[in-house]
Amino acid sequence: MFCDHMNFGMSRREFFGRFAMGIGGVALMDLLQRSASAAAATGSPFKGILAQPHFAPRAKRIIYLFMAGGPSQHDLFDHKPLLNQMNGQDLPESVRGGQRLTGMSAYQAHYPLAGSIFSFAQHGQSRAWVSELMPHTARMVDELCFIRSMHTEHINHDPAITFFQTGHQLPGRPSMGSWLSYGLGSANENLPGFVVLISKDRIDQPLYSRLWGNGFLPSLHQGVQFRGGGDPVLFLQNPDGISAASRRKFLDRLAELNAHQSEQLGDPEIASRVAQYEMAYRMQTSVPEVMDLSGEAEATYELYGQEARQPGTFAANCLLARRLAERDVRFIQLYHPGWDHHGGLPKGIRRQCSDVDRAGYALITDLKQRGLLDDTLVVWGGEFGRTNYSQGKLTADNYGRDHHPRCFTIWMAGAGVRPGFIHGATDDFGYNIAEKPVSVHDLQATILHQLGINHEALTYKHQGRYYRLTDVHGTVVRDVLT
Repeated sequence: MFCDHMNFGMSRREFFGRFAMGIGGVALMDLLQRSASAAAATGSPFKGILAQPHFAPRAKRIIYLFMAGGPSQHDLFDHKPLLNQMNGQDLPESVRGGQRLTGMSAYQAHYPLAGSIFSFAQHGQSRAWVSELMPHTARMVDELCFIRSMHTEHINHDPAITFFQTGHQLPGRPSMGSWLSYGLGSANENLPGFVVLISKDRIDQPLYSRLWGNGFLPSLHQGVQFRGGGDPVLFLQNPDGISAASRRKFLDRLAELNAHQSEQLGDPEIASRVAQYEMAYRMQTSVPEVMDLSGEAEATYELYGQEARQPGTFAANCLLARRLAERDVRFIQLYHPGWDHHGGLPKGIRRQCSDVDRAGYALITDLKQRGLLDDTLVVWGGEFGRTNYSQGKLTADNYGRDHHPRCFTIWMAGAGVRPGFIHGATDDFGYNIAEKPVSVHDLQATILHQLGINHEALTYKHQGRYYRLTDVHGTVVRDVLT
């Protein structure tokens, strides 16, 4: 790690004593070696690995509205009258087919079918079923493409969310936004290419930063979390006593040191780190500007609702997502936790839908009015669905639902996705897929395809193996594309 002429026979005390700055000097030296270096040595760090997309893209950016916890498709989008007719009767074993259940309901003596207490109606020219919980979503069904036949391999939250975000159930792989940043680069050098927003006051389970991490890709491609409140990005502002001019001088000298280190070591991570330092410097101006909603018209708040005035709410984050989309941020990830309704589902899901229904409608409407929906792909959904039977006691006005990975519903809109379309179907019990199954890797392949990327060709060699977002699976679901 250090110079070749160093005397490695010295004692530890002698070793540290030879540095004028002591241990602090060693720490600084080590930081510089592992830190970033002159971007000029490797070209612009904001360029993706692809010189150009593999084919003409339909989407320039993604807004992914992730409903963490697993929304109940039976109470939102997948209307099953049979469940109401058989309410309270046991789930037939022939339907269950011996499926593995979670430890939360595996030992129940009975599995009483639970019809939704919410009324459903068909809407739009597409005649899509939507429950009374989503009146605003019902108004825009002809803009949406529903996939009712999603399925996943994972029955618990952490591996299921990790699988959706990274293509693998175990931690350590790059997230989808990181893959896009790596492949296509950034379209705005003053803002991160991958931004994460999390609804405040709704977290009922952990959302680890590794879900938007870069994994084994260069650290430049990790997601950056923007928080609601006065300090949207931690440690972005200069410390007390440090002016913008002195900060600029510091970064210039640091770049010179890093350029020297890059020349000696050839470590590409050095370029990534220096690019992050420079990005943070520019973000001191760009982030306050994008987070400042004071210039938004009153009509915008009438569209999104007054919650959009409260930083950190889902409505405010949807409005912020539109502003980030206008500034060509490549991947905008919104997390809205709170959908894990093992019990008390009617009360809990009412609250969740109140959070997201109007705001989601407003986002699609706003993007369309501004001409952004044509090249912005919006995705809405969770990591799995919920069971058709009640977890715990079933009453006339209360029930819960356990995790159900075999079939669930998501929707997409914009950027070449077929509007007013329904793909796939479940059986009459809403327990198994009846036609046109779509796996998580299929969905990921389709999202990459809309950005002009062949999912099999965007790879990264790590520890002797070539990796990709879709691992060794995935087929583009062409039926949902125009």
